[in-house]
Amino acid sequence: MLWPFNQFVGVRSPQPRTSIPIMDGAGGNNGCHGGGRSLDSKMASPLAQRFGDVITAEQDLRKIVGPPNRWFTSKTLNKLDRRCQDFIAASPFVVVGSTDPSGLVDLSPKGDRAGFVRCLDDATLAIPDRRGNRRVDTFHNVLRSPGVGLIFLIPGQRETLRVTGRALIVRDQNIRSAMADHGQIPDLAMIVGVEKAFFHCGKCMTRSSLWTYKGGRARAAE
Repeated sequence: MLWPFNQFVGVRSPQPRTSIPIMDGAGGNNGCHGGGRSLDSKMASPLAQRFGDVITAEQDLRKIVGPPNRWFTSKTLNKLDRRCQDFIAASPFVVVGSTDPSGLVDLSPKGDRAGFVRCLDDATLAIPDRRGNRRVDTFHNVLRSPGVGLIFLIPGQRETLRVTGRALIVRDQNIRSAMADHGQIPDLAMIVGVEKAFFHCGKCMTRSSLWTYKGGRARAAE
């Protein structure tokens, strides 16, 4: 649904970890026995020195993976078209990515009834902040670096919608009141100015059988 913008001013037991052989600087396998190193070891050397054939330049990367698919890159939008807006209105789940001051990326999952993220217009989204653990990592990051990335999912759908833009935190009463749930008005909302949007290929969903996979449910519940 398009919202006219002018209307709004348990404790788990530790599981054993598998040691992974580490490559030496020349690409040789140091092994994980008899003095070999593993990812569980505390390393004094920089991460890049622990592996062979580290890719450090885009031209080297492109030699391996090839050029980007022009058909997909041509589908990148700078505004939300009707298909994007309909997808967001049907989505009950979004993952929000932001960057902390040290450059590390935080990912925050948010879920609610389908359509909880509102399209104020074709370039503006509003995301309610429901009460939770009060970590507000995303908000801390946005105050310092407003760039955010969003991935919207719809259960059963192969494609996902990726959106990037810049965010700000608001207390706008009209915005918050419009996103009330069971009479509870969110204390804050995050507004995202959309700069790029595109639908991501659904191959990852097919390969993972994400919406039909049952094998890991028992283990995840332990």
